[in-house]
Amino acid sequence: MQAKNPAIGLCQQATFLISAAKVDQCPDDQGYEVAFAGRSNAGKSSALNTLTHASLARTSKTPGRTQLLNFFRLDEERRLVDLPGYGYAKVPIPLKLHWQKHLEAYLGSRESLRGLMLMMDIRHPLTEFDRMMLDWSGASGMPMHILLTKADKLAFGAAKTTLLKVQQEIRKGWGDHVSIQLFSAPKRIGVEDAQTVLGHWLGLIGEEDDDQAED
Repeated sequence: MQAKNPAIGLCQQATFLISAAKVDQCPDDQGYEVAFAGRSNAGKSSALNTLTHASLARTSKTPGRTQLLNFFRLDEERRLVDLPGYGYAKVPIPLKLHWQKHLEAYLGSRESLRGLMLMMDIRHPLTEFDRMMLDWSGASGMPMHILLTKADKLAFGAAKTTLLKVQQEIRKGWGDHVSIQLFSAPKRIGVEDAQTVLGHWLGLIGEEDDDQAED
């Protein structure tokens, strides 16, 4: 019988910690941190809220509202980070450049960052922003897990076909350090799989736990 993932209960205790406009405003760089990234309309806030069973991230009819690095506390040494949404056409160019500058500074400097969750709308995967994040992940060796969000918008067969196609392109272009799955917030598709990845990155699940679960 598979042991319960301790990340589930911990994520349910998530509380808002701080918002940061610049890297020097972030919490102390220690412990475990997992960041959530994605284009403004990729369903990032809905995914984060579903994984934590809380209304942590603001969902909005107007994409692009997340303009800061938003930190959520799980316990004394573990945090989730909601990164600014990108790619929304109505956001002024200077603001886009500001976001990009500080996102790059955060990604390049945080020692506590253990993994990056990247949301892609399954109907529009591998956008320019997605490829930029994949390039950074590959160059830095940072583990990345992709959630193909809004999987309920496609028939199951079409969703699986898209998953395999995107998976093949990612392996060809960026290697095997990137994992990927189907995800739907309203239908709760893939929630447990994503929480398992969080459990590993947050130091709550070890390889021995995986071995026991397979027995």
